[in-house]
Amino acid sequence: MSRTGTASRTVRKNRWRPASILRRLPWWLAAAVLAVGAFLWIYPFLWMVSASLKNPLEVFASGLKLVPESPMWENYQRAWTDAGFGKYLLNTVIVTLVTVVIVVVRCALAGYVLGRYGFRGKKIVLGVLIATLFVPTGYTIIPVVDISRQLGLLNSLTGMIIALSGGANVAAILLYAGYFRGLPKELEEAAVVDGAGFFAIFFRVMIPLANPATATVTLLTFMATWNAFFLPLVFTFSRPDLRTLSVGMLAFVGENSVDWSGMAAAAVISLLPVVALFIFLQRYFVEGIAGAVKS
Repeated sequence: MSRTGTASRTVRKNRWRPASILRRLPWWLAAAVLAVGAFLWIYPFLWMVSASLKNPLEVFASGLKLVPESPMWENYQRAWTDAGFGKYLLNTVIVTLVTVVIVVVRCALAGYVLGRYGFRGKKIVLGVLIATLFVPTGYTIIPVVDISRQLGLLNSLTGMIIALSGGANVAAILLYAGYFRGLPKELEEAAVVDGAGFFAIFFRVMIPLANPATATVTLLTFMATWNAFFLPLVFTFSRPDLRTLSVGMLAFVGENSVDWSGMAAAAVISLLPVVALFIFLQRYFVEGIAGAVKS
């Protein structure tokens, strides 16, 4: 088959891709299409914010209407004080921040070794790490809880932090490995000439250059830990005062009814830190993903 025929077929195929179609539309029509798509994408979040300002009956009586008849800001006060979300927020912040620090340092070290060094059994290590991606969380919860109980870490924030940060975190390790692999070797050689050791090279040279990867791992770990439900639920069965925000949502579920407006207000409170962090780190997040893929 000639190159001309292959090229023309490729052009015809690309012509029907969404990006190509948008480029051929007038700017105002493309903007309208994207605006409609964006609205449909964020509508569930807007509905949740609207529901947090309504009374429980109005949540369902108003249907898809977003504007509440009379905003009830006391829903947020009720979620914060009556449901104890002030305490839950503090627990979540402590657990999430410590977990993020542990995961970033551990995964960065593992990714640095896998990305920059060659050693016997390296492929086996990578194979084992990738294999853990296919192990469901439910299969590991029983041994994790049993070990935590034997160590006296059950029903404590310390045990919850160790359990949440002790996973394989394969995606974070591979992200760091790919990013470190793309850095020039001359940086390490210059540091070795200056007398720097392994940890000095890692913390003073490599980590400052891996800010995009660190921001990406930080954001992903923050979101996973902040929204974790299964492990925090198990670790706080007999200690309700140690609940995190996701587990605290159960406070709005009664035996015969559900406080939907209060739950919506609590959900908005729990989502705001994640949204703020993503807005702050979105540029580094894109750079980190692009750098790892490119490598």
